[in-house]
Amino acid sequence: MTQQRIAKAPILWSVTVALIVITLVSLIAVPWYGIEQGYSGTAWLFFVIFLFWNGIGIGSGYHRLWSHRSYDAHWLVRVFLALGGAQAMQNSILTWCARHRDHHKHVDDNLRDPYSINNGFWFAHVGWMCRKYDSSRSDFDNVRDLQRDPIVRLQHRFYFPLTWILNLGLPAAIGYATGEFWGMILLAGFLRVFVNLQVTFFVNSLAHCWGKRPYTEENSARDSWLVALMTYGEGWHNYHHKFQTDYRNGVRWYHYDLNKWFINVCSWLGLARNLKRVPKFKILRAKLMMEFERAQAKITHGMDDQGWKQTIEAEYQQFLETINNWQNLQVERMQQQGQQLKQRWHTTAIRTRLKELEYRLKMQRKRMMSLSAALVS
Repeated sequence: MTQQRIAKAPILWSVTVALIVITLVSLIAVPWYGIEQGYSGTAWLFFVIFLFWNGIGIGSGYHRLWSHRSYDAHWLVRVFLALGGAQAMQNSILTWCARHRDHHKHVDDNLRDPYSINNGFWFAHVGWMCRKYDSSRSDFDNVRDLQRDPIVRLQHRFYFPLTWILNLGLPAAIGYATGEFWGMILLAGFLRVFVNLQVTFFVNSLAHCWGKRPYTEENSARDSWLVALMTYGEGWHNYHHKFQTDYRNGVRWYHYDLNKWFINVCSWLGLARNLKRVPKFKILRAKLMMEFERAQAKITHGMDDQGWKQTIEAEYQQFLETINNWQNLQVERMQQQGQQLKQRWHTTAIRTRLKELEYRLKMQRKRMMSLSAALVS
């Protein structure tokens, strides 16, 4: 069903002018100064330090800690992330999280998703910020849990002074101390803000139109290693929209996900706890379900072969049996935990059975992928 495209709203001049100034200075003044004066290694060093601080502040802080509550963090970590997020110039924690929770609740709804990709790439990338759209208004009713965090409240109250201090005062002070005032302002100030904004904008735009959907096709979110590389690991977006409470976006160990690694390090140091992970079985179940849906679609659209249909049906029945076994196993495990059963052998037996069910799904997905390839050929 075709959705109604969002109507244009009055221009939000404060945001629009700020974005234009940051863009022009970054694309014109920064290279001009580099050609005429050059930049020192110190200026580049602080450009990188601030850039990654902002990326972690948004990804590990605004996104995974506060928006999705995927882990708990020590107050020192929360302060570090709150300051990094403030320097990123993407609004306060409360405002950012309110909009992001609306995005997940109404993803791809043109009129209620603050940055719906269905309104166009430019709208999702930056256009939604430049006009007074109703969908971009912050609904603080959905962030009442965050208002109990004193660090969140303080950052929201003093957001604008913090932004000026961290984006202008701090680079200026470092530049004055190192004897490279304008170089530091341009690199660690303007260019760093420009790059960081584009990185976050790519998650809203590129990650919703470029890549694969291995876990769900119920929304436009995609997985892309290239987008993940550009966005500190936020590009594993199809997984995130399917399992949004997981502290990981890149679920495999080799997936580039800087925020996942930062949270892991904090956990090892005792600065983060209660890291939420989606069980491997649920991940395999989602991927295998997608294989069934795609195979069924190929059968429906053009292949009338009873043999293939019967094969898919048999595989699906086995899939349902595996799911049922897993659900019964979860009930049994919960009952044993409630009774505080101490027989170690029984606990080990349950874990062994769980591994067997995971392996069964993994092998069945390989069979379904081979079946899908056969249907194409």
